[in-house]
Amino acid sequence: MRDASWTRRLAAMDQQDVEKRFGEAVNMTAKELEDWLETEESQSVGVGDGESVGHRSGRRIVEILRTGKADLGDDDHEHMQKVVGYVARHVEQRPKGDVTDTKWRYSLMNWGHDPREGLTAAPRTARSTPTAGRPLRGGRPAGGVRVRS
Repeated sequence: MRDASWTRRLAAMDQQDVEKRFGEAVNMTAKELEDWLETEESQSVGVGDGESVGHRSGRRIVEILRTGKADLGDDDHEHMQKVVGYVARHVEQRPKGDVTDTKWRYSLMNWGHDPREGLTAAPRTARSTPTAGRPLRGGRPAGGVRVRS
């Protein structure tokens, strides 16, 4: 039988993995995503009555990016995992040709991922991961400068 401390350590490892993968998938800052969500293009894609699922997710991602790591709850980690899965699936469906003005790109951007940034769903070692007490920055260090590999 496992003790409670083992369970807590396992949960912390799972959360760290989700946070790392979320930082790899989301390549827009909170401000970039927030500004994007205000555009007509952002609101032109997705499914759902009224606000689309992706647009609502984007608003939630902005909140998560502005939340300190220590303040993230289980529901935040669940949404982060949902974002990772969505981005990974949809990156694989990239259409041929220029994707600049496509619904495919707009949809991914609603989920915090701009495919024109050259990021794939594969892990990137040069991306930063959140540190205790610091807001998640969508793959950017606290100064807001994009890390490129």
